[in-house]
Amino acid sequence: MALLQANFYSESLCRQTTFNAVIPMKNKKPLKTLYLLHGIYGNYTDWIVNTSIAYWAETRNLAVIMPSGDNSFYADNEKAFAMYGEFFGREIVEATRELFPLSEKREDTFIAGLSIGGYGAIRAGLKYYETFGAIAALSAALLIEEAVVSTNNTTNIIERRDYFESVFGDLSKLIGSDNDPNALITSLKKSDADIPAMYLCCGTEDFLIENNRNFHKFLSEQNVKHTYVESAGAHTWEFWDEYISKILGWLESR
Repeated sequence: MALLQANFYSESLCRQTTFNAVIPMKNKKPLKTLYLLHGIYGNYTDWIVNTSIAYWAETRNLAVIMPSGDNSFYADNEKAFAMYGEFFGREIVEATRELFPLSEKREDTFIAGLSIGGYGAIRAGLKYYETFGAIAALSAALLIEEAVVSTNNTTNIIERRDYFESVFGDLSKLIGSDNDPNALITSLKKSDADIPAMYLCCGTEDFLIENNRNFHKFLSEQNVKHTYVESAGAHTWEFWDEYISKILGWLESR
């Protein structure tokens, strides 16, 4: 197994950016690939430092690409020349396929993440559904409705209107846009598109549990096939370390 750190200039972000990559060294190539996104305040080191992802990727012969998404919510911000959605949905995939022996097949290309990275994985996986064959979201920060009615009467960044406006722009246009997972699902259903396989999980003590339950309910009402799991746990690395292993097993068994 090779654990690599790479820096390259991103046209989508208009700057240098960094990612970690776990690349198994077995003979079976090209490699299936998981693009794995971090949560708020995190960066490209989070998954390596806090979980056993490198070991599990090696045992399953899976390449894992872990980029930095800053606190962007993995959304496109045209005013800041920071198109994070495009970066994660297109550019990082193209760049890593040039660098490593990765499969270019949709059914071999996956995206997952935790918290805002879980939201980012859902958003990118649905918007760029022709690229990704599966989406996994751990404790996804599905906070679109909360963002619309948010105020600045809090010190918590994830609840502040200023923060939501900095990543999503005009919040009056958020619901129904391509930053709204429900709207993306509705659009894909109307066009009879092949929606990626989906795996959602959240701890029952997580502050985002109701948001995840609501999205699960919406997917069920839309007859979108998906796996939804709840179990004891909070918004912690203990929960995500346990479930990223389960998700890799799910991906392998598809």
